[in-house]
Amino acid sequence: MTDALTERQNEIMTLLRRRDSVDVETLAERFQVSTQTIRNDLRELAERGLVLRTHGGARRAGSASNYAYSERRRIRQQEKEWIGLQAAELIPNHCSVMLNIGTSTEQVARALTNHEGLVVLSNNINIINVLVGSKARELILVGGSVRQTDGAIVGADAVDFISRYKADFAVIGASALDADGAILDYDAREVSVARSILKNSRTRILVCDSSKFDRTAPVRICDVADLDYVVTDRPPPEDFLAAAKRGHTKVLMMDEEDGKQIISA
Repeated sequence: MTDALTERQNEIMTLLRRRDSVDVETLAERFQVSTQTIRNDLRELAERGLVLRTHGGARRAGSASNYAYSERRRIRQQEKEWIGLQAAELIPNHCSVMLNIGTSTEQVARALTNHEGLVVLSNNINIINVLVGSKARELILVGGSVRQTDGAIVGADAVDFISRYKADFAVIGASALDADGAILDYDAREVSVARSILKNSRTRILVCDSSKFDRTAPVRICDVADLDYVVTDRPPPEDFLAAAKRGHTKVLMMDEEDGKQIISA
């Protein structure tokens, strides 16, 4: 089963980049297909986290999820590099770590290349490639079908694979952060993998740049209280910090001197 979008689905995405929403009837007329065919297209796009379904159509997801993965790497790149370095400092040599798909987790992997004796497990081909030739003791690529758009391995097979392991550290990213402390993403398959990584790790780290507070996503990964650390580049909303404090979650962020500040519960 291929992960590539069909030509019609790509055209629908092009339309959504120019406008906020589309409706089933108009799309069916435009492409000369049935409304059920269009509904199937929109359902598949929603499952990939590319659109949000609405009554009678769909709307743009309103995030970087519509961008190509290579484009997302360039968004807030300096901030992500800083986040990667800070997260890597939390991880000692000679331990095990799981990392999920994402441009921020890739930066963590780059910052881990000089760590010694790591056992690294990831559902992200890009992360494994980054660490090939590093001082890691073992690299484990999660088994399953590869999504060609970003090198992710998602789905039930990936969840089952991860459940066989127990790591010292989990490092996950997310597509959106809610002020109430909810950690969110667009794709339920990606969320299942992230949850499995968190469940099967002892210390849990979230890496997200502060732009994620300006986005919304429909699927909950966890709450900030379920994490041990949040690493971000700017102060989160006060409500988020309060939720972190209640959950005894430490928040690491850039201060004015570009140093590291820890807000402890």
